[in-house]
Amino acid sequence: MRRFAGIDVGAEAHMVAVVDESGALLRKSTAFGEDAAGYRRLRELLGDPGDVLVAMEATGVYWRNLFAFLVAEGFSVALVNPLRTNRFAEEELARTKTDAIDALGIARFAAQKRPARTELPDDATQDLREMVRLRMRILLHRGDCVRRLHRALRLTFPEFTNHVRTLESELATVLLSRYPTARAFGAARTKAVARVCFDGHRHVGERLAAALISAAKDSVGRHYSGPYRREIKYLCEDIALARERLRNLERDIESMLDQHEVAKLLTTIAGIGRQTAARLVAELGDPARFRSSAALASYVGVIPRVRQSGKRKFSGGPRVPLGHVLLRRALWMPTLTAVRINPWLRAHYQRLLSAGKAPKRALVAAMRKLLTAIYSVAKNRRPFVLQLPGPTISPPLGGAAVNDLS
Repeated sequence: MRRFAGIDVGAEAHMVAVVDESGALLRKSTAFGEDAAGYRRLRELLGDPGDVLVAMEATGVYWRNLFAFLVAEGFSVALVNPLRTNRFAEEELARTKTDAIDALGIARFAAQKRPARTELPDDATQDLREMVRLRMRILLHRGDCVRRLHRALRLTFPEFTNHVRTLESELATVLLSRYPTARAFGAARTKAVARVCFDGHRHVGERLAAALISAAKDSVGRHYSGPYRREIKYLCEDIALARERLRNLERDIESMLDQHEVAKLLTTIAGIGRQTAARLVAELGDPARFRSSAALASYVGVIPRVRQSGKRKFSGGPRVPLGHVLLRRALWMPTLTAVRINPWLRAHYQRLLSAGKAPKRALVAAMRKLLTAIYSVAKNRRPFVLQLPGPTISPPLGGAAVNDLS
């Protein structure tokens, strides 16, 4: 490549600058719009796609249409991590930050660092990614509704959770949609509450109904009503709607999973369920795109941090905010499950505990080991096979799919 273009991505307009191999300015930063006319203007500014590398940051969703346009026009496009471009600007002692300066900085970064061309995942992976992220947004919305419902109940009927523990359950939302406050429960008849059907075939029952009515009549929140009745009913409706949407989405995600080779293979690892496999593919694409399992672990953020200078060690300092925090959260519970049901991972975890590692540190190390299995399965396109020779537990040697697990 003889030319390097940097694009600072915005919501309604972008900036582009072009430099040569030495970083000398060929085209100063120029604005173009996020529309067909703006894209045609960009095409004129960039010229021949054969000798230019276009670099830009993946800012929100604003880069996607631009990326698709440039690829369709034959350009090589590299998506770069904003952390790298920011550090590059600091290295260049940049003191001013504007869109025009950022575009030129990205172009010079590309000229010096020569980032690799970015290949977007296939259509199946992109569709799965959008479905998984939609599910996560609905989960977050449901969680927010549950927290607001809990707050309202603290005022109107705090004793309710002594009898119905889980507020997002069908039992809780059906009961509260009919009897939103302690005053409403106190005025109800036991048989009417007992006959309430909450999941299509199960009923509340007289024992629970009597306990709720008794608690309601003596509740410390029985003086609250009015607006809280409506708020609680609306929140219960929102939670019920989110629950139904999640069921439909999870069914659709599992159906899509059956059509995705890598995702299906990941479920052969004990501890990786179907929803976790979908989440992994959604966030990582193909795990085999990383150059090694260590690179994958570094991307997720489970590589130990070592800081040492001479005789000084800084291991007790604050953690570096690097890595994919959403993936670490998504893998935490699967790792907890895997160290119980997966023999080789359980043996690894127990060895770390025996060596004096703290339980959480041992779990993070087990997560890294699990990522090694994920990388190996994706790299070799073969199911995970566990072989435990003899009576002792040892790392698996199950063919090509687990060659990297030693």
